[in-house]
Amino acid sequence: MSATGLSGKEAEAAAGSGKVDANIEVVVIAVSDVDRAKEFYGRLGWRLDADVSRESFRLLQYTPAGSGCSVQFGTDITSAAPGSVQGLYLTVSDIEVARGDLIARGVEVSEVFHEGAPGARFHPVGASDRVSGPAPEHRSYGSFATFGDPDGNGWLIQEITERLPGRVDPGETSYTSDADLAAAMRRASAAHAKHEERIGHADPNWPDWYALYMVRERAGEELPT
Repeated sequence: MSATGLSGKEAEAAAGSGKVDANIEVVVIAVSDVDRAKEFYGRLGWRLDADVSRESFRLLQYTPAGSGCSVQFGTDITSAAPGSVQGLYLTVSDIEVARGDLIARGVEVSEVFHEGAPGARFHPVGASDRVSGPAPEHRSYGSFATFGDPDGNGWLIQEITERLPGRVDPGETSYTSDADLAAAMRRASAAHAKHEERIGHADPNWPDWYALYMVRERAGEELPT
C-alpha cells in the first residue's frame, strides 16, 4: 500500500486520471519597507495587481510586462529575512534593450556579461568569472545582467532568443510582448534572406516560411533552411 492508502496500481491509475497543469504563478519576497518596495517595483513599469490591507496584514502583487508569474511582498506574509531572495530570473529577447530601459527608470544595473565558468551568473558584481560583454554571437541563454531591489533581493536578467528543444509546445507558440515578436520577425527575415540566396529567386510563400521559422525557433526545433 502507498502512503495514500491505495495499492501501487490504484495510485498509478489515480495519478494518471487526475493530471492537471501546474503553473508557477507567484514568487514571494521579503522586504523591510513595503512603501519603498512599492515605489521601486512600480518604477520598473510592472503592473500593480493588488494592494490589500487588513489590520496588520498587507499584500502587494506586481507582474512584469509579458510575464505569467508575479511577485508578492508585504507585511505578515513571510518569515524570510528582507533581501534573502536571490537569482530571480527575468528572461528577455534583447538584453541591451532591457538593460537600457531599467537604467532609464533609475535602476542600477550591472554591465552585460557572460559566464567564464559555470555558475558565474550567480556570483557578485566584480567576480572574475563574470566576463564583460554578451555571449559570443549573442548565444541564446548566454548573456546576463543583474540588479537588486532596495533590500537586496537579487534579479538576474537572461537573454533568450531561441529555446532549447522541448521547452515550448509548438502548438502553443506565443510571444510575451510586441518587442519580443518584432525581434523574432527580424531574425526570421535575416534567415529568409539567406534562404532566398540559396534558392536563387524571391520566395512568394515567405509568410509560410516566416511562420514555420518562428514556431520552430520558439519550440527549439530544427530551423528551416
